[in-house]
Amino acid sequence: MDATYLKPLPENDPLTQPYWENALENKLSIQYCSDCGHPHFPASPVCPQCLSDKQHWQVVSGDATLVSWVKFHRAYWNGFREDLPYDVCLVKLDEGPLILSNFRGTTPEGVHAGMR
Repeated sequence: MDATYLKPLPENDPLTQPYWENALENKLSIQYCSDCGHPHFPASPVCPQCLSDKQHWQVVSGDATLVSWVKFHRAYWNGFREDLPYDVCLVKLDEGPLILSNFRGTTPEGVHAGMR
């Protein structure tokens, strides 16, 4: 690992390990409840809908609708200082959960809530 990497790194624990294994293969995955089928993200030891502890990970499409976004002009971590300003987006996956993301590259022209 590069000793100069300053951005915060996620924790790879038993709960999130399947997510990171899929991410290494460029696949987005979310948890589903094996009892009620509720899709959710981020990872949880129990279903937020029925509280079942029977969870599994499933690869999803990655298709989403933009809910909102903000342009950060302040670096809350030193590793993001060179990226200023940068966008953070809230998107709703077609499979249901809301996730935080970013635009690929620059802010799209004509960006608006509801865009795919």
